[in-house]
Amino acid sequence: MHASLTRQSVPWEAVIALDGASPDRLPAQLAADPRVRTFPLSRPVGAACARNLALNEVRTRYVNWADDDDEFTDIAMQTRLSTLEATGVGWCAGWSEDLHPDGTTNLWRCPTPPGRHEAGDVWTYWKAPTDTIPIGPTTILARTELVRAAPMGGLVQGEDYMTAVGITSLSPGILLPLPVYRYRKHPGQMTAQHGYNQLETAAREHAWRYGRALRSAIHRQGPASG
Repeated sequence: MHASLTRQSVPWEAVIALDGASPDRLPAQLAADPRVRTFPLSRPVGAACARNLALNEVRTRYVNWADDDDEFTDIAMQTRLSTLEATGVGWCAGWSEDLHPDGTTNLWRCPTPPGRHEAGDVWTYWKAPTDTIPIGPTTILARTELVRAAPMGGLVQGEDYMTAVGITSLSPGILLPLPVYRYRKHPGQMTAQHGYNQLETAAREHAWRYGRALRSAIHRQGPASG
């Protein structure tokens, strides 16, 4: 992840949530980079809580969630940042790729089609909780205040589904037809661990119902501002 950030053509800053891990475990090249700040937690609290607490430390105008074992494509930040600044929407996303151990990739085109989407419209492409999520959570670059209003959900997994539907429900945004994030596939990833699927159905349904309820509440009050 850090290597991919160094290849971006725009300024950036990273806040790393250390979920119960000692700052001493931070790789030397990250510790030496002044653009990298750490947010240590004295005990493990889980991904959702760690990420949300680290969000308090974000100082940039825009923010993008990311996992330490994945990477951004080289044009990820510049392309989405340019779109955000040119259009004034709240978020800009793209497609993602699965990155396999042999270096090959598979492109994932999310169910949401490319183009501009009004607040709440992305959720409509998630027809049922068991279907593929409508947009990749880590492909979204969004205004920081928008992310603060729709942070990670309080789940042990699937918390990123909730931030994705939350962000896209509160503001219009744009989906670009190009990959901006690579999801590295390996045996140690969270989704490959024993027992992960036991709660996946319930987590998806909770996030799906959250998106439906949020869209319904917003539409009753009138359209959200851009």
